[in-house]
Amino acid sequence: MTTATSPALLAHTFARHLTTPVPPPEDQPWAAQDLAVGAAGTALLHIERARTGDGTWQQAHPWIKTAVATPVTAADTSGLYLGAPAAAFMLDCAVTSEAPRYQGALTTLDHHVTQLAHRRCDAAQTRMRHGRPATFHEYDIFYGLTGIGAYLLRRSPSGTAMARVLAYLVRLTRPIRHGDQGVLPGWWVDHQPDLTPSTVPAGHANFGAAHGITGPLLLLARALRQDVRVDGQEDAIDTILDWLDTWRQDGPAGPWWPEHLRLGELRTGRPTQRGPARPSWCYGTPGIARAGQLAALTRSDPARQHLYEDAMVRCLTDPDQLSKITDASLCHGWSGVYQTTFRAAHDAATPALRASLPDLVAALTQHAHPCRAPGLLQGDAGSALALTTAAHDAAPTSGWDACLLID
Repeated sequence: MTTATSPALLAHTFARHLTTPVPPPEDQPWAAQDLAVGAAGTALLHIERARTGDGTWQQAHPWIKTAVATPVTAADTSGLYLGAPAAAFMLDCAVTSEAPRYQGALTTLDHHVTQLAHRRCDAAQTRMRHGRPATFHEYDIFYGLTGIGAYLLRRSPSGTAMARVLAYLVRLTRPIRHGDQGVLPGWWVDHQPDLTPSTVPAGHANFGAAHGITGPLLLLARALRQDVRVDGQEDAIDTILDWLDTWRQDGPAGPWWPEHLRLGELRTGRPTQRGPARPSWCYGTPGIARAGQLAALTRSDPARQHLYEDAMVRCLTDPDQLSKITDASLCHGWSGVYQTTFRAAHDAATPALRASLPDLVAALTQHAHPCRAPGLLQGDAGSALALTTAAHDAAPTSGWDACLLID
């Protein structure tokens, strides 16, 4: 029997508060093409609901139209969460045999995304030749080549652009030398975790799925799982897994990983972070463990798979860690934790992850309160999408969570 706190009813309530899109500000026409906070991200909710029969295409179309009502940018600052890749991802989720009307626009956008990927790979190669450190925007999920690669894996897995992205990520895992700082991991960035300029000694190495090395690990592993591969891909996966092994911290509540490392920590071999941070998709143990689990599956490593699944289970059953989750958002709240665990549970070798889902659903429904804020990562659309997964107890029909690389 449906109750007032059922995932299905809550998802419907969220969707009802997101019926009418607001056009972007005139001085920010690109804002509608922002997957994180714009119409493109909220459109994913209505697309998924239309595909499951919980909503209609008449409800989805205004959001889709708003997202592409202004010229779609394919500038070099575009990525999976902004501009042509974001709009293309949204339309790819919407195209079905029953609703093929977006296919023409999607084909046009595919060309622009492919060209963007080539330009971004060219720029990354130039940066590497000059021996400069990377930035989040070069490689991460939101705006970097990992996110662009996630889209190409859906649409053009055998294309040259996909191969170039994977080859770039392989090279990203190789150590670099930067000035007098000695040998650094290839994904070392020369800015702070909040993107502000670093002071000397500069930069850090990030672990998170959103901006850190586990984002590339997710793409490398997911591609290999689909038999999309380039030379050195398995070695790159093993390099990242070895890095995660080296920096794994084993505490009373199970394994955990630091959010990032600065130069002094790298040199001493000890993180200054004293315990696990907030469980989340973006930075915490759930996102890292899902990446490790997928990588272990592709490398036929059951011992490592068990380690990562155990790390996730112990994180999700530790009251101290769970108490750090303060909202229902997809990025760093209960929605992201649930969606990541749902995907991990369906690949798990043991039933413990699957057994944890009812408690996560209860926590999600308890904390999910419509705030009438559109957007995917921190708005109502993301929470409603996770609630829709919970209501159906099935993977998204649109594959919307590929933008988190956890599928």
